[in-house]
Amino acid sequence: MTSSEVLDYRPSDDEPFMNPRQREYFRAKLERWRSDILRESRETLDNLQEESSNHPDVADRASSESDRALELRTRDRQRKLISKIDSALKRIEEGTYGYCEETGDPIGLARLDARPIATLSLEAQESHERREKVYRDE
Repeated sequence: MTSSEVLDYRPSDDEPFMNPRQREYFRAKLERWRSDILRESRETLDNLQEESSNHPDVADRASSESDRALELRTRDRQRKLISKIDSALKRIEEGTYGYCEETGDPIGLARLDARPIATLSLEAQESHERREKVYRDE
């Protein structure tokens, strides 16, 4: 499948679940997402290196430090996201992508399209969140 075919294609419930075309669609989507995150990270590092931390005004310095801390927290979250994307790409290779880790049932194309790193079906995720809430409330 060419890259333009992958971009034009939309998975459908009318075709076999996780057929080669769907797997290629999700692989390309995950790889684009990963590439975008890495590009943004490089840009952030470049910006942080260029930015002068030698602000004469205390308020400017504090604002700059606050901005830098926020950027670094964002990058840390994105580093964790890269790990989840890599895991999803590995599941595609292994043939387990798109199936719930708890039930083994298909996760669902709409959920995967919205959250391609999903490892649980919507029902399993909701059940997991209900259990978390019960434990949090105790």
